[in-house]
Amino acid sequence: MAKPASRAWQRMLSGRRLDLLDPTPFDIEIEDIAHGLAFVARWNGQTRGDWPYSVAEHSLLVEQIFDGLNPGGDPCWRLAALLHDAPEYVIGDMISPVKAALGREYRAMDERLASAIHRRFGLPATLPVAVKRRIKAADRVSARLEAVTIAGFALPEARRLFPVPEAQMLPDLQITLRPPAQTRAAYLEQFAQLIALIDKIR
Repeated sequence: MAKPASRAWQRMLSGRRLDLLDPTPFDIEIEDIAHGLAFVARWNGQTRGDWPYSVAEHSLLVEQIFDGLNPGGDPCWRLAALLHDAPEYVIGDMISPVKAALGREYRAMDERLASAIHRRFGLPATLPVAVKRRIKAADRVSARLEAVTIAGFALPEARRLFPVPEAQMLPDLQITLRPPAQTRAAYLEQFAQLIALIDKIR
C-alpha cells in the first residue's frame, strides 16, 4: 500500500489552502497576510512591553522608513516594502542565526512565497536588485531601532550588528506596541492606500 503524501498546505481563515511547496497567487489574500503577520512576534517575542512587537507592525515601520529614505518614489515599491516579510504569515519569523542554520531550504520556501505574493498584487515576481537593496536598508534601520528600543541591545552592540549610516536614522521614528487587531487593521488600511495610489498612476 502506497504511503500517503505528506500534507504541504496551510488552511487560511479565508478558506484558501496555500501549498507551501508550490504557492500560487490564486491562494493568497491580503486579509490572511495581515492577520497572520499581526500575530507573529518579532525577536522571538523577546521584547519589552505589554504586547508582542509583531511582523505586521515592523512591516508598517519599514514601509514608513522606505518612503522617508526614498521620497516621491513609485508606490509600487512602497507596497513591496510593506510586503517584504509577507511570507512569514505562514512560515513565521526566525531570527537571523536560525535562518542561517536552516540554509537554502528555508530561503527557497521564502522566495517561492514572496514570488507568489508579488504576482498576486501586481508586483514583479522578483524585485529589481536596486529596489531590494533600498528595502533592505529600511529594514536595517528598523531592526536597529527595535534592537535598542524594545529588544534590550545596547547602542554600541546594535550599531555593530545592524550597521546603518547615521543619516538614514530618520528623526521621529517610533516603535508602536498595540493589540494585534489594531495592527491588522492598520496594515490593511496602509495596503489599501498604496493600492489606491498605484491605481491612480496605471
